[in-house]
Amino acid sequence: MTQYTLSLKALMLAAALVLPSMAFAAEPAMMKGDTMVDHKGMTLYTFDKDTGGKSVCTGQCAENWPPLKAQADAKAEGDWTIVKRDDGTMQWAYKGKPLYYFMKDKAPGDKTGDKMKDVWHVITNSGPKM
Repeated sequence: MTQYTLSLKALMLAAALVLPSMAFAAEPAMMKGDTMVDHKGMTLYTFDKDTGGKSVCTGQCAENWPPLKAQADAKAEGDWTIVKRDDGTMQWAYKGKPLYYFMKDKAPGDKTGDKMKDVWHVITNSGPKM
């Protein structure tokens, strides 16, 4: 093998080892304007009835308000934590509040669930309603 081939293989190996860890370092959501959205631009919500870092939105509630799922190997960091749901799946939480989508939001930027029944809230720059 030539020196060039060895260098190229070493570079490819380094990239293969580093890139997967970089993918997990990204936060699960971000602020777009004044609203927290996932990486596709879909609005995220909190539920006032969730307390103590636990999600109580299950069954039909979770069908209407799908949780922002966390992968099994996801790592909590800073304001981001992971809660275990009653069905055993993992869900992202921000500042202790589990995060959800709303089934009627169809396009990035939709916020049709904000203030629904006065218990569902869009997350804004000031953080989730506590």
